[in-house]
Amino acid sequence: MAGKMTFALCFGNRGFMPGELILDARNDMVKAVREAGFDYIMMEENATRYGAVETRDEGRLYARWLDQHRGTYDGVIFCMPIFVDENGAAEALRDAGVPVFLQAYPDEIHKLDFAHRRDAYCGKFSVTDVFRQYQIPFTVFKPHVVHPLGQTFAQNLADFAAVCRVVNGMKRFTIGCIGARTTAFKTVRFDEITLQKYGITVETFDLSELVFKVQKMDDNAPGMAQKLQHLKSYTDFSGVPGQNTVTLAKIGLVIDEYIESYHLDAVTLRCWNDMETILRVCPCVLLSELNDRGIVASCEIDLCSAISMRAMSLASEEPAAVLDWNNNYGDDENKVILFHCGPVAQKLMKAKGTVTEHKMFAKNDPGSGWGCNEGRIAAFPMTFSNCLTEDGKLVMYVSEGRMTGDPVEEGFFGCGGVAEIPDLQNKLLRLARGGFKHHTAIGRGSMKAVLAEAFGSYLGYTLVTIE
Repeated sequence: MAGKMTFALCFGNRGFMPGELILDARNDMVKAVREAGFDYIMMEENATRYGAVETRDEGRLYARWLDQHRGTYDGVIFCMPIFVDENGAAEALRDAGVPVFLQAYPDEIHKLDFAHRRDAYCGKFSVTDVFRQYQIPFTVFKPHVVHPLGQTFAQNLADFAAVCRVVNGMKRFTIGCIGARTTAFKTVRFDEITLQKYGITVETFDLSELVFKVQKMDDNAPGMAQKLQHLKSYTDFSGVPGQNTVTLAKIGLVIDEYIESYHLDAVTLRCWNDMETILRVCPCVLLSELNDRGIVASCEIDLCSAISMRAMSLASEEPAAVLDWNNNYGDDENKVILFHCGPVAQKLMKAKGTVTEHKMFAKNDPGSGWGCNEGRIAAFPMTFSNCLTEDGKLVMYVSEGRMTGDPVEEGFFGCGGVAEIPDLQNKLLRLARGGFKHHTAIGRGSMKAVLAEAFGSYLGYTLVTIE
């Protein structure tokens, strides 16, 4: 989601409580949102008493105001400076159409007289209860009450912004599926109709069309010079034969054409062995570059991994990657080598990669696999997630660990890194028994709580606990 995020601010009130506290809350919340780097819209102070929502009629007034501004806000912050009226709140926000964050003010120990006490601690439960009855989805964070001008609220706000990015970016998007699933890989099967129920549209393209477009394309076609220059500056192409580099650039142009023409938000690609046999290249580096510039791209027609990657990219505002659960790391049962041939974004790698020939193809058909972007994954806090479609449901898991930066021997080809995951062996058992694939998607940062909130509270995914 490009540009500064905007939150619609809503304030609750209740007749017999000290409503003057609303005025301070308006100033506090505006300051907090601005200092966190976000924008806001807010109903005028004179629209109701203190510009807050107390009655059903005032709730309907706010709902109309919100509807007039639809499309200009990414989420709503419902501020409870005092014990508020839940009926007005429900009327105001039942059709918000975006995530709603419930914030309640703390009381101060020496200001518990009737003129100053807030009782928002209790009132927050009144709102959450009624919202559940009305089936209005909402977000709550720890601690139960928090002042808008504290550092804790600043983190709450950052987490809520991430939830909004995931929800608003996932509730309707399009994935391009370029090529059919390789016959041997039943592990990456998925159900298009199930995905459409969740707002995920799949557009399919026959790989033969891509091959035809590449074969018919002139070496000096429009955009070729720029694509070649960009690829060579992106990573080290010095060892790649000239014609193979040109072919990779042509494939990149065709994929870019699909993305632009069909408004694709993500792609998944049949990466072997047709391209290697016919075009004499391996497209890993093209997927790496797509991920690096913010277009989610998975290999092996693993469309489900692309879904998980998109969610993590939206949450972190950084690239994600799809990797194999590939190797044990010595005797350490909580460490695993995660690997793929080279689709990992440079932003997740220790250093610039090197484009090589795919060793699996070179073994039996030398010269057929130019395009792996080899390197090592950097050290960072890591979230991992993936999904499957089953019985009409989109089923997700999400957990956390860290990429350690531990050494992986030089002879280990492709792009890999060591992950350390607490209680890894039990998690792997749950993944195996749950029917999840040999791939997982990873992203930088601790996103488990944000993703679980987005998946469970707003998007309707079935969330599987593997902890």
